Amino acid sequence: MAYERITGPLDGRRGDIQAAIIASTVANSQRSKGRALQPKDFIPKWDRPRAMTPEEMWAAAMQANTALGGSITTTTE
Repeated sequence: MAYERITGPLDGRRGDIQAAIIASTVANSQRSKGRALQPKDFIPKWDRPRAMTPEEMWAAAMQANTALGGSITTTTE
């Protein structure tokens, strides 16, 4: 964390930031009037998946179980 504070992000965010800087430079060199575009205008906003409900988790587990050839055994007493 300390290294990233000095050098910037090390994961994919760094590439997104670098590409955004280049994209804003190119876009601004071609614009005639209006607001200058900033690198933040070109950084993608990756969607985070929403949390699954317990029912969705159960369905996903059953689907994975079936796909891997598993079976479900229940007992009734």
